[in-house]
Amino acid sequence: MIELQLVGVRVELPTNQPIVLLREREGERFLPIWIGAVEATAIAFALQGIVTQRPMTHDLLKNVLEETGIRVERISITELKEGTFYAVISLTQNGAAFEISSRPSDAIALAVRAAVPIFAAEEVLTEASILIKDDEEQEVEKFREFLDQVNPEDFG
Repeated sequence: MIELQLVGVRVELPTNQPIVLLREREGERFLPIWIGAVEATAIAFALQGIVTQRPMTHDLLKNVLEETGIRVERISITELKEGTFYAVISLTQNGAAFEISSRPSDAIALAVRAAVPIFAAEEVLTEASILIKDDEEQEVEKFREFLDQVNPEDFG
């Protein structure tokens, strides 16, 4: 498994489809994953430190896990089958480890809230990652600037 860092979320134009962008911690590959608007908002809220009056679904899940003594250890993007990404949430309780299958977007939204690492299988990165060359690094910087200015409401 290769550790990734969350670059952020953005809306792909002209389709207005949200994307979560991950990057290898010790490499140059980027992993874009198209996600739903609700999950994009959940990730953006967590990244921006926005606290809602009532818990959102991913906040609720984190709270339930904490109250029942279950610790989120990490999330892993494990497979890419027929254009669909698969993930697992690795958990521990009373010294026992177990995994729960998840959509990557939900797992990432939980990972941001629980401050746990995100990993991807080498096979997933080999198949779906993109390289951004030095001359394209400006586009990444523009993306980061966009992330600094985007509001969760932009995801509709």
